[in-house]
Amino acid sequence: MRWADLAGKRVAVWGFGREGRAALDALARRLPGQGVDIYLGADEAEAARAAYPHARVHATPPDTAALARYDVVIKSPGISAYKPELLGAQAAGTRFTSGTALWFGGHTGARTIAVTGTKGKSTTSAFLAHLARSLGVRTALAGNIGLPLLELDDGDAALWVIELSSFQTGEAMGVDLGVVTSLYEEHLDWHGSRERYVDDKLKLLCASARVLVNGMQPALVERAASHPGLHMFGDAAGWHVADGWIRRGDDDVIRADRVAAPGLHNAINACAALAALELMGLDARAAAPALATFVPLPHRLQPLGVRDGLRWVNDSISTTPLASLAALEAVHDEHVALIVGGHDRGLDWSVFVQAMRQQGCDAIICQGANGTRIADQLEAAGISNVYRAIDVASAVGAARRVLNGRGTVVLSPGAPSFDQFKDYADRGRRFAEMAGFEADAASIQGLGIR
Repeated sequence: MRWADLAGKRVAVWGFGREGRAALDALARRLPGQGVDIYLGADEAEAARAAYPHARVHATPPDTAALARYDVVIKSPGISAYKPELLGAQAAGTRFTSGTALWFGGHTGARTIAVTGTKGKSTTSAFLAHLARSLGVRTALAGNIGLPLLELDDGDAALWVIELSSFQTGEAMGVDLGVVTSLYEEHLDWHGSRERYVDDKLKLLCASARVLVNGMQPALVERAASHPGLHMFGDAAGWHVADGWIRRGDDDVIRADRVAAPGLHNAINACAALAALELMGLDARAAAPALATFVPLPHRLQPLGVRDGLRWVNDSISTTPLASLAALEAVHDEHVALIVGGHDRGLDWSVFVQAMRQQGCDAIICQGANGTRIADQLEAAGISNVYRAIDVASAVGAARRVLNGRGTVVLSPGAPSFDQFKDYADRGRRFAEMAGFEADAASIQGLGIR
C-alpha cells in the first residue's frame, strides 16, 4: 500500500508503541491535514492527546464494528492479523496495512536485504550492516531490530538491511534479497498454529527476487526449493563453518573464534551475512576481518561482566527452548546456573528436557508463568538439579546461592517476558540491575543510517 491510497480516507492507527507513533508521524509528514483516529490503552491516552492533539483518541480496544468504520487501519506488528475483530472488519471492506508495508510501498527503488528467521535474524542483520559499512557502503539498519522503518522514511542509503519478524514478512515487497536464518516453532499465540507461523514467515520468499536460506535445515530448503533465485549458506559449497574456521567452499577465510559474538550459532549467522554480501555484489572476503570488531547485540548472549565472583550472561532475547539450549552450549564454564521460563505460549519443551539429561549444569532454575510446567517435565525425566522460583528476581537469588561465588549465571528464558515485563529488553535490563550492573549497559549499536 502507498501513502496516496490513504489520502482523504477514513484512517485509524491501531497501537501506540514505537511503530504506531512512527506511523502517526509519517502520516503527518506525508499527508498533512489527514484526519486520523488512534486506538490504544487507557494508560497511553493522555500522552497521545498531548502529542497528537488533532487526532481522535480511543482508549478502548476496537471491536469489529469500530474497525469497520474505517477505510484503512494502520496496525502495529504485535496485533495479530488473525484476531476475530480484525477479520470481521476486513470482510466488511476495511483494508489493513502497516508501517512496514507503507515504507516498502514508498521506496520501490531501494536496494534491500530483508532478514527473517526464528533465531539469528537480529544478529545477522547487524552483522550485515557492520560488514557493509566496513567496505564503505552507506547502510541503513532498521525494522524489527529496534528502529521502525518509518522513522527513516526520508533517509538516504545505498543499502537497506531490514529485519522482519513473522508478523511483518507478508508486508514486504520488491525485496532484492530475502534471508531466512532458521525456522523453528514460535509465536503460536499470534499465528494460531505452527503451520500458519511457517507459512507467514516464508511469505518473505514470495516478496524477494532472490533468497538465501540456511542449508543446514532440510525442511527449510525443501520449502524454498521452488524459488528460482534460491541460494544457501551453511553448506560445504558456500559460506560455512568447519574445523573452527569460517570457510568459503574449501578456503579458510577467518577463524570462527575471531567473531566478536560468541558461539557456533553466531559463526553461522556470520556466514549468512557474508553470503548475503556476496550475493549483493560486495567483497565478502575483504569484509570478513570486520567480524572481529563487531559489537554483540544486547540481550543476545551478552556478557555483562563479573559481580561477586560470578559471571553474568544476559540472553533475554531467548524465547524458545532451542534458544536456551544454544545459550548453554555457548557458555564455557564448569559451573553454570541456567534461568528459564516466562510467559507460557504452550511450546513443547521435550527436546530441551531430553538434552538436559546429557548436558550438565549446576542448576536449572525454572521461573515465571510456565516455570512449574518446565520443572515438572524435567523432574519427571529424572533430572535432579531443578530449582523452582516465582520470578526472575527470586531466580537470581537462587542462582547466587547455588553457585556460591563461582561460575556463570545465564538468563536464557526460552519464553517471552510478558508475564513479568514489558518486553525482552525490559527483562534484560532488570536482570542486569539484579546482577549489579547499570540497566543501560545494553543498547543496540549501529541502528539507523551510516
